[in-house]
Amino acid sequence: MRIRVPPGRAGRLWLRHRLAVLRHGLAVLDRKLRILRQERDRLAREAARTGREWEEACRAADAWVSRAALLGGRRAIRLGGDGRLADVRVDWTDAMGTRYPRRALFRPPDEPGPSAPLPLTAALVPAREACRAALRAAVDHAVAAEAARVVAAEEEATGCRIRALRDHVLPRLEAALTEVELSLDEAERADGARIRRAAAAREAEQDP
Repeated sequence: MRIRVPPGRAGRLWLRHRLAVLRHGLAVLDRKLRILRQERDRLAREAARTGREWEEACRAADAWVSRAALLGGRRAIRLGGDGRLADVRVDWTDAMGTRYPRRALFRPPDEPGPSAPLPLTAALVPAREACRAALRAAVDHAVAAEAARVVAAEEEATGCRIRALRDHVLPRLEAALTEVELSLDEAERADGARIRRAAAAREAEQDP
């Protein structure tokens, strides 16, 4: 697509201003890309760490639930759950205009009151704690994985914008400026030649 440039010297000034703005914008985007890459690497490591912790917590929870089922049967496990829910709230942060989850505020269900029935097996209490730990680890991993995904997507989008500006818009502006400057140079040379011819004609007229 051809750039519509104002005629004459105004077009040269317009193009120079556009090029200055574009180069400044590219510098800002390059800085943003570097920061996003660093943050993406950090978040990817955090997601990998929380993923391992979640897997370990799930294995521990499975082991304790199996023990409770062996000792008290599936009925003990069903009676051990009272339907109360955990409370999860997500704290958000921002990096270079990119908003992503920073951490999860996890609050497990309240402990059973003194009037609650006693567990049918002693293994049910550590099984409940292991399941809560697995749930907490799952929430932490979900937040870390989503943060890594958001930052990686913004990094890719920023890289695409940089490539589009650097590979397409910048060369067109530079080519347009070169064309305008050549046109102005030719016009100035033509004006100079006309002035010299006019001056020569006046001198010829003044000679006797």
